Amino acid sequence: MPLNLVAYLNRIGFEKNLQATPACFEDLHLAHATRIPFENLDILLGRPIRIDLDSIQGKLIQAKRGGYCFEQNLLFATVLESIGLPVTFLAARVRYRVHRVLPRTHVLLLVDVHGSKWIADVGFGTVGLLKPIPLTHGHENSQFGWRYRLIEKSGTWALQSLEREGWMDLYAFTMEPQDLVDLEMANHYVSTFPQSRFVQTLIAQRSTTTERRMLRNLDLIVDRGGETETRTLSDQGELVRVLAEQFDLYFPDATRFRIPALEIS
Repeated sequence: MPLNLVAYLNRIGFEKNLQATPACFEDLHLAHATRIPFENLDILLGRPIRIDLDSIQGKLIQAKRGGYCFEQNLLFATVLESIGLPVTFLAARVRYRVHRVLPRTHVLLLVDVHGSKWIADVGFGTVGLLKPIPLTHGHENSQFGWRYRLIEKSGTWALQSLEREGWMDLYAFTMEPQDLVDLEMANHYVSTFPQSRFVQTLIAQRSTTTERRMLRNLDLIVDRGGETETRTLSDQGELVRVLAEQFDLYFPDATRFRIPALEIS
């Protein structure tokens, strides 16, 4: 099945003219990042994560679900290429609030906009980008209540966000292009390896330009770019209701997620 561009644009509420320009590229990125939630819920329901275009469109567009980096960025890359913007897949090691070296299991996009290189990423979650960022060392990029920059050292780039503690790495990557088979292997690892964060932990997030609503297991976190509120949900019944009310993710009332991190089945 080819890309259903009209259905995608309806999904993200995009009504402007499509053009291969920096402005349109930024607007598409923002619309996608604020309309399609980040989530790993199928894994905790025992369902496979498929990253062929038919499966991604069926889930993220037709079923109005969310997804994680492989689903989100593969879909966005297909959209960008359909309007004439060349895309290269890159692989990154997540560094955000971790203290060990992780495998390259995050996919991001290097986009060529009339000879200018940009990093696009609609699938990181947490404090990920809302807009694309130019591939420029040290340039600070303000995106509503959040600030970012890219740092390059010895051929390795790091995307950083400004936190209360200072600049923190989100992930690190090189310019080595990735093929679809590389992404399939990484997707299989993160969705099936018993110690994978996506196998252990329930994650859902929906972002706007003023706040990010995040679910980590039963903890509901609202980040307003410096001001954070957290509350713990009472049980999985409330979890299903919150997914619908605050994330536009709908499941039958009797749905129960297997969450190894909480030893909940």
